Amino acid sequence: MLARAVIGPLLLLVGVYLYLNRGETLSPGEMIGYFWPSLFVIPLSLFFHWLYFSVLERRGSGLLIPGGVLFTVGVFCQIAMLLDNWAYIWPGFILAPALGLFEFFWFGGRNKYLLIPINILTVLSLMFFVLFSLGALFNRFVLGKPLLAILFILAGALLMVAGRRRRA
Repeated sequence: MLARAVIGPLLLLVGVYLYLNRGETLSPGEMIGYFWPSLFVIPLSLFFHWLYFSVLERRGSGLLIPGGVLFTVGVFCQIAMLLDNWAYIWPGFILAPALGLFEFFWFGGRNKYLLIPINILTVLSLMFFVLFSLGALFNRFVLGKPLLAILFILAGALLMVAGRRRRA
């Protein structure tokens, strides 16, 4: 059971990374450097969830808050480590407490006032994800190409021509 649940996904991650690494050799220190979220943070979050669902038999619902936060942070950190995109992944850290609180809301007493910070943090995180993702796409495909220069030239020429027509 342990091999299926823990070691299997770890081997899958290592294999995907090595395939994407294109043959470069990695030392054990570099492997731990790339997979520290999957080795340390995500298992700790799963431990909190296991405590709540198995050992405490759904009595310690407060364990779900750090479990959800650590799981979300672990996933976002692992994505950022593998793809080296820390500049775009940081809104996931705002989403992490929202997901931890949502787990507490869902499995806890369903206190409706928890939905206020959950919704605020979720909307804020999604807004930053969209803004920074669209900004990165705009910078890569518009500002990096001569398309923006052509648009400025056309706009300037149009303004100059439109101004002369009115004077005549």
